[in-house]
Amino acid sequence: MSAAPATVPEEPGAGGSPPPVLRAPVQPSVPPPSALPSIAGRVEPPPGTLRTQTTGGWDPAERRARASQSFWTAVVGVPAIFSVLRLGIEAGGELQTTLLLVANVGPVNLLAGFLTTAARLLSTVLVAVFALGGVLAASGHRLTRRPLFARWMEITPGWFVAASFLMALVTWPLLYLPLLLPTVAAAFQLRPERLHERPALRVLILVAAYAGYLWLLVPTLRDAGRQGEPLPIVLLVVPPLLALFVAGPLPRVVIQPLAPVTQLAVLVVLVWAALPVISTPVLPLTVTTVGEPGVTSAEATEEIRGHVVTTDDVNMVILQERGGVRYVPVDQVRGQVLCPSEEELPRYRLRIHDFHVEDSLLEGLGRRVRPVHRVDAACR
Repeated sequence: MSAAPATVPEEPGAGGSPPPVLRAPVQPSVPPPSALPSIAGRVEPPPGTLRTQTTGGWDPAERRARASQSFWTAVVGVPAIFSVLRLGIEAGGELQTTLLLVANVGPVNLLAGFLTTAARLLSTVLVAVFALGGVLAASGHRLTRRPLFARWMEITPGWFVAASFLMALVTWPLLYLPLLLPTVAAAFQLRPERLHERPALRVLILVAAYAGYLWLLVPTLRDAGRQGEPLPIVLLVVPPLLALFVAGPLPRVVIQPLAPVTQLAVLVVLVWAALPVISTPVLPLTVTTVGEPGVTSAEATEEIRGHVVTTDDVNMVILQERGGVRYVPVDQVRGQVLCPSEEELPRYRLRIHDFHVEDSLLEGLGRRVRPVHRVDAACR
């Protein structure tokens, strides 16, 4: 078969032949939207589809990832911010004194001081978040958007939740430990129905447990009544009863305003409770007695009340309680005593089986090992 002869287009106007027909360039084929590759595991919806919780940026996996990032950022960032604020407040807002504290207070000492003074606040915030998160998660199907605390509760590992309640158990004062019962019931959704399937036996178990609980607290409740202290009685008696009703989904009328109000309330309480924490001294309070070497007269000595920042071969640097830094030559130091702060003085004269109600389990066990010594006269 012979090939077709090649034709050469003639110039326009030559022999009246028509001009060549120009063809539009062929566009490359574009795959349909459904065939486009997904970005970071997300499937893009087709054009015209509304971005909802299942088709767009509100996809559950992405929400859990963002909630996880915000939760761990708060857990790690809040202690670091508090530590820096404590150094600035301890220095009285003076830059040079702050730099002096930063240079001599190591991160390990700062972390240890923060944990001993702020562990109670940190555990309280975590317990409140998990308790509210458990209630909001159980009632989240009645809301158009899941609350932040509910998402935090869902993405937090179980061991971390249990560790938070354990830290609260050893750091909270004994007077507030009964509050852990309703918070545990709310966080883990523990209902009375799980005790026994028969209502009569269930009520019998609850009554026996509550009666035994009150029997252990009879001496403390009697002393609180004699001293006219109603708050300890309420804190010891009421929380176990609340634990019976806090679990389970709440009605929509209650859960709708509860979600934003409780989250804002936890933030406000955190800021309010953080003020005494960031103002707590980083260094121990001491009274240092100084005097000229070789002078034995009592009138020639001076007592400096403050916090020892550092000591070297030449000077002892003391951050005075009323402000200012004092450099005392080492050869002038006559003596030094450790003093308690005003916040450590007890408010109630109540005990629960030899444990003071304002002491935590950790502090109570420590006082049994090493009882409180008598406060030196120089501290008063």
